[in-house]
Amino acid sequence: MTTEPLKILHLYKVYRGDLEGGVPSIISVLSRESSHHNSVLVARTRGVRRREIIDGTPVEALGSLGTLFSTPLAPGYPFVLRRRATDFDIVVHHAPFPLADLAISRLPDRIGLVVFWHADIATHSGLQWVVASSITRSLERADRIVVADQSTIDNSRFLRPFRTKCVVIPYGIDINYWSHCSTDEAAKAEILRRNHPRLILALGRLVPYKGFAVLIDALRQVEGALAIIGQGSLRRKLEILAADLGVTNRVFFLGALSDSEVKTYLHASRVLAFPSVTRAEAFGLVQLQAMAAGLPVVNTALPTAVPHVARHGLEALTVPPNDSPCLATALNQILKDTALAARLGQSGKIRANQIYNQTEFLRGMQTIYFEVLSRAKQRS
Repeated sequence: MTTEPLKILHLYKVYRGDLEGGVPSIISVLSRESSHHNSVLVARTRGVRRREIIDGTPVEALGSLGTLFSTPLAPGYPFVLRRRATDFDIVVHHAPFPLADLAISRLPDRIGLVVFWHADIATHSGLQWVVASSITRSLERADRIVVADQSTIDNSRFLRPFRTKCVVIPYGIDINYWSHCSTDEAAKAEILRRNHPRLILALGRLVPYKGFAVLIDALRQVEGALAIIGQGSLRRKLEILAADLGVTNRVFFLGALSDSEVKTYLHASRVLAFPSVTRAEAFGLVQLQAMAAGLPVVNTALPTAVPHVARHGLEALTVPPNDSPCLATALNQILKDTALAARLGQSGKIRANQIYNQTEFLRGMQTIYFEVLSRAKQRS
């Protein structure tokens, strides 16, 4: 096994600076915590090409005319990718991103290819059929396919034929960071607890599949306040919904916050509400942050990893998606039963540390990198 740092190129739709989210945060961890030379090639949500250093990693975001079906309209991306990839040992394709699929099946044999399959195309199912052939070619070319949970393989018609290439490497977070507060963070959390002793927390982009409309509706039947961290196109509609339902004074839209501020809210809250309503929610990294902080979770029974991460009756209470009465009942149960909340929270801390810690995640990816590099060398 070589001891020289590898040159690794990460591909995805968009990145931090244009959009925060689960996949960008995973790419950031893989780049920031690595001893290898990582670069990121993405597109803009809209705007001209931009080159910058983010978290110590070179990022090139190609110009885009906007987005269609959640995909940047960046026609130059496949051509730039083919040219840039020749400078790297390994390309990590963070799927789904159809523009990358158009190019990576033609990568030179000497370049190792990892497809990190975060999710199927779920929000725009019609697009899946249009790009199906190029996705399949990418999976055929891949040396390894990484998923974060076994359910991703079981529920994907694309992955099932390639099971032998797939390996499960659970996402990992910095458990120590999310489980411990600084003196200042602890003081702020205590103030929040005093002001809002029954605080419910929700985090995520304000987009339809996150289910925040269902959560706001459920709040009518819950005695408590709701803090929503995140930004997105639905904010105004959600504010209007809260007003129409008479809960405006109990819903706080906080926008985008720093990790330190998010941690403060995690330690101030009584429960994390994770009410996603479609399989577009493939995992839910925020569940890991809540579990590390000892916060019980209420999630939904989606056919994805979501209810496998925080499990019903163990780390969470799991309810049907799109069911505000059931969601309200579960939230009330945790808010009223302190023993239940403590048990779920403690189990979450143990599970996060045992399965979803960052060290094991990075170690697993390191093993994949060198395995893929070996295969590439054998081809060339």
